Amino acid sequence: MSTSVSATAVRFDSDSMWVDLSDGRTLGVPLAWFPRLLSATQAQLESVRITSRGLHWDSLDEDVSIAGLLAGLGDLQTDKSFAA
Repeated sequence: MSTSVSATAVRFDSDSMWVDLSDGRTLGVPLAWFPRLLSATQAQLESVRITSRGLHWDSLDEDVSIAGLLAGLGDLQTDKSFAA
């Protein structure tokens, strides 16, 4: 998956991640899609590094691609047998 759109800013509320995109859109996704982010502290969430392909948290070992977010994909590494 590739896209020419990139993230310009990321913010969080109690249950969502909000990603501002270079084309002016803002994506809101539930933190439940990303269990590592859901259980992270505010300080850990704010340690996000924005790259040309997506979002990265060193301390959480988490990567989120913008292409994946645009496709409606959550964490592809976790067991999907539970309900959020």
